[in-house]
Amino acid sequence: MLFRKHIDPRCAYCVHGTTISETQVACVKRGVVQAQDRCGAFRYEPLRRIPQRPAELPLEKMKAEDFEL
Repeated sequence: MLFRKHIDPRCAYCVHGTTISETQVACVKRGVVQAQDRCGAFRYEPLRRIPQRPAELPLEKMKAEDFEL
């Protein structure tokens, strides 16, 4: 969920940070830090976070009986 209330703070999706690469963020408060770091100045920016893709169903392993009630 993109707009959930309890988000784990990470510099990768903080208002104060700018993404340099997949692993580094330039923070206004702390300088260049790792994307998974966090600090007390964290402010969530929902448009910076990329949600995980949902798990796919292994349809090739399923049978017709799996879909019956």
